[in-house]
Amino acid sequence: MLTWKLPRLLNVHQVPKVFHEDSIICGYRSPPNSATACVLSLFQMTNETLNIWTHFIPTWYFLWRMLALIFSPGFLHDPFLWPLLVYLLSCCIYPLMSTCAHTFSVMSTQARHICFFLDYGALSLYSLGSAIAYSAYIFPDRWVNSTFHLWFVSWAVLNSVISTGISCYSRLGFPFLHYNQHLIERFPEETRPRFSKVLRVTAFAYPYLFDSIPLFYRVFLCSGNECTHNATLTMHIWHSIFAFLTGFLFATHLPERLAPGRFDYVGHSHQLFHVFGVTGTYFQMEALIMDMNLRKKWLLDRSFVPSVSGTLGAWCSAMLISLLLIAVYSWALYWKPKELEKRKSN
Repeated sequence: MLTWKLPRLLNVHQVPKVFHEDSIICGYRSPPNSATACVLSLFQMTNETLNIWTHFIPTWYFLWRMLALIFSPGFLHDPFLWPLLVYLLSCCIYPLMSTCAHTFSVMSTQARHICFFLDYGALSLYSLGSAIAYSAYIFPDRWVNSTFHLWFVSWAVLNSVISTGISCYSRLGFPFLHYNQHLIERFPEETRPRFSKVLRVTAFAYPYLFDSIPLFYRVFLCSGNECTHNATLTMHIWHSIFAFLTGFLFATHLPERLAPGRFDYVGHSHQLFHVFGVTGTYFQMEALIMDMNLRKKWLLDRSFVPSVSGTLGAWCSAMLISLLLIAVYSWALYWKPKELEKRKSN
């Protein structure tokens, strides 16, 4: 009879420091672990279980919405829908990468870093997908075809690459320089955790704030004619609220910081971060689709038609550069100078 042996769980003092989570005491999986054991842990209550499922399930919802768009009549011949496709593709990838990162991050120290490099890259691509859709659908009337509008996507591509670079740097430092003069490994996340956290928050917040400039202006600052006040404003406000709560939870580690050990399995900040994040994405998606439908005729008459290069081309360019950055950082995890190898051999 086939039996499954679930991985043994440890407390924070039994796992290497790189696997520690702020104010989480129990429920750690034992590193290093096999891929099979990581998958089996999905069906065991650990401090990562709900992190995994809160992003795995929404992935399928976003995939369904993307496939519904792709198979809708006339999709291939309607360039106005292409920005929405890029956005929905980004919505599918970021929770899927997060699911994989949290599932397989205990395979080894190197695997943990690489998993989260990919997770950060997916988040940066999601910010770019949002920018591409914002450029096509949500700019206030008076900003359409302005210089800022024309360069908006190009700047967002640069922001996406910078975001990937900063977030990877927050874990590893400069590639190939994570060895000090005594040839001992040092990682910013271990030696300067607060600085590392600030970098990571900045890496995620900066692209979001840039992408939201036209939205914030339209919703909170614009007055008079050409402000595009329509039925989507409520949805945009809900998205903004959930985006703020998502960032707040990620930065503060509440509520577990107030009661370490009480929220190890259910209710800690990263679980709430996932739930609020995908909820905010849902409101963002619905608002974009509503804006797209309500403003289609006006935008097609007055704005430029979305192109392959300005939508999928821009997104793929950022993806390739981000993957190159991730490859460099991943290679650096396995690179060791000859002096260190000699010292270890002696």
